[in-house]
Amino acid sequence: MSTTGDADTASLTETSTDSPTPPGRVRPIVTIGDPVLSTPCREVTEFGDDLRELIDDMFATMYDAPGVGLAANQIGVDLQVFVIDCPDSEHGSLVGHVVNPKLAPLGEDRELELDDEGCLSIPGPYTDVPRLKNMTVTGFDWNGVPITLHAHGRAARCLQHETDHLAGQLYIDRIPAKQRRRVLKEYAEIRTEEG
Repeated sequence: MSTTGDADTASLTETSTDSPTPPGRVRPIVTIGDPVLSTPCREVTEFGDDLRELIDDMFATMYDAPGVGLAANQIGVDLQVFVIDCPDSEHGSLVGHVVNPKLAPLGEDRELELDDEGCLSIPGPYTDVPRLKNMTVTGFDWNGVPITLHAHGRAARCLQHETDHLAGQLYIDRIPAKQRRRVLKEYAEIRTEEG
């Protein structure tokens, strides 16, 4: 993703179309069944270099997976932080991080979009999930500077998906029971095939 769109530069960086090489280290991704994924994360109260190091590790892990977003609890850290590098239907790409995010619809627009969604913590299956098409998130960067991001299309979906993680929810918690069973069955079959 190459442009920042309607976002504060405090949390976003422009990148080339090539995947960036983040300075962090790749950490193991936690998968469904681990209690950290179903527990709301703690608010971040200490900002600075340790938080920046966590964010660098999250970017490295997300790019290695590969994925377009990653919440801190997906690497076992119960803090309200997520990173994204996701296409935005109006502005190219949204690349950045948000600490202690708060979501709100963008303006008066409440249009839902049905699109496929997957998750690094449920690797393999994808399914259609309804999400608001345009979103705003407010929060802070790693240094405690307030930020606001506006997202459209896939990037709006990413903001909602990652914020759900921080509230202890997975995308399968937003779909009907029959659809959820199908996703979990597919996930179990993939795990069995992998040995």
